Amino acid sequence: MHTSQLKEAAKTLHAGDRILLSGPVFTARDAAHKRIRQLIETGKPLPFAMEGAVIYYAGPTPTPPGLPIGSCGPTTSSRMDPYAPQLLDMGLAAMIGKGGRSKAVCDAIVRNGALYLCAVGGAGALACKHIRSCEVIAFDDLGCESVKKLEFDRFPLLVAIDAKGNNLFVHAD
Repeated sequence: MHTSQLKEAAKTLHAGDRILLSGPVFTARDAAHKRIRQLIETGKPLPFAMEGAVIYYAGPTPTPPGLPIGSCGPTTSSRMDPYAPQLLDMGLAAMIGKGGRSKAVCDAIVRNGALYLCAVGGAGALACKHIRSCEVIAFDDLGCESVKKLEFDRFPLLVAIDAKGNNLFVHAD
């Protein structure tokens, strides 16, 4: 599935579904999210358009010679929970990370018909084999936490929270 199809696909994907995602994805972690919020609050241009975008909560390691990127595994998503609802309301299609999300984020996912996708933690060296390119596009001074544009190629993911609110992290009693 291509990243441009995620908003439409969100209507039929269910928590627990596995997908292979291809297309542009942007990395952003804590420090980048804080700066993005500052740009929004001051009315300045964002490093990428939120509408239809996919954010991967990752901070790739330095790039080895001859490869497009170093190890690139997910980071704990809950650290971005203070920022996610606003970005989802601005059109963000999906977030990729690991671990559960707050009720506010889950509500924003449903409200916006978005998705929360999980990547396998601890497998960053394997994950990088599904990334074809990496380009720093903002906040270069943040090093591994700079915003990067990645090109995914059949990156394996699991739908953890679907657009209807079904959530793999919430257990029915």
